Amino acid sequence: MFVVVEFFYGFLANSTALMADAGHNLSDVLGLMLAWGAAILAKRQPNGRYTYGLRSSSMLAALFNSMLLMAACGAIAWEAVQQLLHPAPVVGLTVSVVAGVGILVNGFSAWLFMAGSKDDINIRGAYLHLAADAAISLGVLLAGLAVMYTGWRWLDPMVSIAIVVLIGYSTWLLLRESLRLVMAAVPDNVDADKVSAYLGSRAGVSEVYDLHIWAMSTTETALTAHLVMPAGYPGDQQLDAIAQGLKDEYAIHHSTLQVTQGGSAHACSLHGEAAH
Repeated sequence: MFVVVEFFYGFLANSTALMADAGHNLSDVLGLMLAWGAAILAKRQPNGRYTYGLRSSSMLAALFNSMLLMAACGAIAWEAVQQLLHPAPVVGLTVSVVAGVGILVNGFSAWLFMAGSKDDINIRGAYLHLAADAAISLGVLLAGLAVMYTGWRWLDPMVSIAIVVLIGYSTWLLLRESLRLVMAAVPDNVDADKVSAYLGSRAGVSEVYDLHIWAMSTTETALTAHLVMPAGYPGDQQLDAIAQGLKDEYAIHHSTLQVTQGGSAHACSLHGEAAH
């Protein structure tokens, strides 16, 4: 509802910044729906076809959210440039009042998502949407006041461009991280070298092969590794301790460890070469 009201008053006030903010708010609604839907799907239980469940849907939602944000930034920048080239009178008071309401609405919503945004990029995508809207609304409010008192029409689009640059940088970081997760890269919060060193330092382990670490969702990480233990299988208790250490020290929630005595070369199925 606020999106419609904001766009209507932006049109009446001839404010590109306000109309662009309304468009960005619309992308927020879509983004929040994606994040909410992904959070529900991630709770689905595994089955015969989806043996991990639908956890990875949260990564797709984060990716789509970042793409929506980038598209919104592009649209805002385009409209701002058009306004710079063809300036028109802006009703500063209307712009400022509507933008003030936007700050309250989006700022409060962003605050609700702030705590969960640190560890879950799906939630972070929703948080960035809302925080970006609050920032845009603040910029629009300041621009409306400045135009009202100075008559400088160019302030409205220039503020929009400045905010787009700031939002674009944060969005690029989110896009890059979500792309890495979708491509099964090691999550940013996990140091693969340290994990390898940890496994290699366990009692009885002489070598570590075929170590793979990837994200199952935006909050869960999985690992598979081949441990060479010349003395043979050390028992369930020791492997459980290694798995618990991976979870406590490196936030790796699901680990699968293969133990052999190193009597033959084992090829990694991903590249067909002998383990090294």
